[in-house]
Amino acid sequence: MPPVQTPTLRDVAEAAGVHPATASRALNPGTRGLVNADTARRVIKVAESLGYRPNPIARSLKTAKSGTVGLVIPDLTNPLFPPIVRGIEDVLEPAGYSGLIVNTDNDPNRERQQIESLRSRQVEGLIVATARLDHPLLAQLHREGVPMVMVNRRPDGVDVPSITPDDATGIELAVDHLAALGHRRIAHLAGPLSTSTGLVRARAFRSAIRDRGLDDDPALVIGCDSWTEDAGAGALRTLLDRGADFTAVVAGNDLIALGCYDVSTERGFDCPTDLSVVGFNDMPFLDKLRPPLTTVAVPHQLIGAEAARLLLDAIAEPARPARSVQLPLTLVVRGSTAAPS
Repeated sequence: MPPVQTPTLRDVAEAAGVHPATASRALNPGTRGLVNADTARRVIKVAESLGYRPNPIARSLKTAKSGTVGLVIPDLTNPLFPPIVRGIEDVLEPAGYSGLIVNTDNDPNRERQQIESLRSRQVEGLIVATARLDHPLLAQLHREGVPMVMVNRRPDGVDVPSITPDDATGIELAVDHLAALGHRRIAHLAGPLSTSTGLVRARAFRSAIRDRGLDDDPALVIGCDSWTEDAGAGALRTLLDRGADFTAVVAGNDLIALGCYDVSTERGFDCPTDLSVVGFNDMPFLDKLRPPLTTVAVPHQLIGAEAARLLLDAIAEPARPARSVQLPLTLVVRGSTAAPS
């Protein structure tokens, strides 16, 4: 039995009664608006009936555009990143783009290798979610003219667009809530201070404590080695083993806050009766914890969508001045916070 012949763009054009160039525009979401709507619908219907599939490699060779962008994620196991990726895809797909995701494990060497791999695949730009303070690769990519957008951080010394949550205000919301409940000695389990997010939130915490006249004890701020549950548990154990006096914790993120839950079970104290805990990010399913976690809500899907829009703008207009967007945050009060006993 002879092999089935794969339909070509020319086959679609002939069946639809249009020029191949018109068929190509109609089948590309990025250029579909250049074609009469009825014609576009007819071409799409014919393509579907013939089982035609566009060849993105051939298209990229012809147009020097791959229709892809690279998404550089530091830790795919962190639950905050899937909604960011979803928001990115929601904007890229209607524009005729798709995303290629790489995971760096927060390793600079792995990140460099993964970005080189993306560039070898002719991605048209990068959305970078890593947050290291020391990041010479960003400056190199910027010098080489690679369109980039930073997610969750505003890079120092590199003029590229960024989309960030208002971390400082989020921390202030957490401290205000605990202060209103009557807490005066509040600890902060910060994210890694080698990351911009960890450093910004830690500095905002110290400022919020001082500005509100609460007990400003530097010993109550401890940096975690990573943004993980285990690191959060280890940091809280360190404070408790030192005999530190505090009645509440503001965690650098929700995973660090989950570490506090682990230690409360391990050491037999109650949350929130003995210790109030506030997280940061509002990951899915926090309302199912016992007690449900009070946390600062970050609109991650919106962050992803705005990052994609900024990148598409940068690809379309390379000379356009970089702009940064900061999104407001809200506090979601649940059962993990109460007045000190």
